[in-house]
Amino acid sequence: MSGTTDIPPIDLDAPDVNADVLIVGGGLVGGTLACALAQHGISVAVIDSEDPEALVEEAYDGRSSAIAGACQRVLEGVGIWAHMDSGHQGPGGGVQPILNIRVTDTDSPLHLHYDSDSVGGPMGYMAENRTMRLGILARLDELKDKATLIAPARMADHGREADGVWAVLTDGRRIRAKLMVAADGRGSRVRDAAGIRLVSWPYHQSGIVMTVWHEKDHRGIAHERFLPGGPFAILPLPGGHHSSLVWTEKSRLADHIMDLDDDLFHAELASRFGDFLGEVKVVSKRFCYPLTLQFAPTYIDRRLVLVGDAAHGMHPVAGQGMNFGLRDVAALTERLVEAHRLGLDPGGADVLEAYQRWRRFDNLLMLGLTDGIVRLFSNDIAPLRLARTLGLAAVNKLPGLKTFFMRHAMGDIGRLPKLMQGTGL
Repeated sequence: MSGTTDIPPIDLDAPDVNADVLIVGGGLVGGTLACALAQHGISVAVIDSEDPEALVEEAYDGRSSAIAGACQRVLEGVGIWAHMDSGHQGPGGGVQPILNIRVTDTDSPLHLHYDSDSVGGPMGYMAENRTMRLGILARLDELKDKATLIAPARMADHGREADGVWAVLTDGRRIRAKLMVAADGRGSRVRDAAGIRLVSWPYHQSGIVMTVWHEKDHRGIAHERFLPGGPFAILPLPGGHHSSLVWTEKSRLADHIMDLDDDLFHAELASRFGDFLGEVKVVSKRFCYPLTLQFAPTYIDRRLVLVGDAAHGMHPVAGQGMNFGLRDVAALTERLVEAHRLGLDPGGADVLEAYQRWRRFDNLLMLGLTDGIVRLFSNDIAPLRLARTLGLAAVNKLPGLKTFFMRHAMGDIGRLPKLMQGTGL
């Protein structure tokens, strides 16, 4: 790709498609899964309702993602990372190693500091979502003998039978496969059509997202400040002078802030950002997203499996939402590749149940952890504020405990799929 934003051509006149796996949703999680399966000889068809050209526009959603170290190994192992880590693809361009993380509570001088030197390398990376999408599209084009991307396209109907799955697109094309994967996000239509219920609750918070330019070099340091309205994260992007902001506020206040003119908005931003990076300017559109927790009690049904946000959606406080989607990808890929090599049915109940046993507990544990952090830190109650501050300072003074939390943030805790270990399948 080498810095170009050209999108491989999509053949809208293609004939009906037969594949081993049909993936509904070609975003960060669904697209990575398609690359992983195709690389290992499993044919995939990917349906996405969005136009690939629109998905990689800088103004599409404004978000960037923190990629944990173990998840970077997944992207590298399936051939996406090489396309992400080359060229200049936006204000930040490429990827930025996270070398340090500093966590503070309001204006307390006490803090928690993670240093990459203590773990022998970056704790993760930052990249604009469009950079990852460009990498996925480039890799899918390289794997087009096994991967078929059909976009923009919508399903008019679909079904799951005893021996396979099928979908009919609104333009009349038909797709047949052995397994259907719902990777179509929090509002998954595939999940809902299967009658899989959803457990959810709102945080009554919204995330205001944007990219800023700042005068001083961020030196690869990520900052997370816990303010009364919610966490305020300053996340370093490539080049040293751009950062992605995730500014959490109570929803009613976030709506008011979004309506401010540029001068008043900047004043509100500066009061939270501070002047430690010198002058700060907003250099992207402002985006605002409501924050909720949700999860599906089951990830599987007959010849159907849920991955990523279709299965679980968490608060961005720990920056783990997309990473846990990639953990799903690595685990499901391992199970499907094993079945493929043994000549087993990839949509068989035993294969899907093994994936669910592997991933459900891990996801529920992280959902509970992020929910607890949000509830503990999103307030200004004096005794809790004192306890939080002392707790952060205590962890900072306990090397063993701090290293454990660092390894957890890097994705290196728990039963890791082979792709997350950096080993082949």
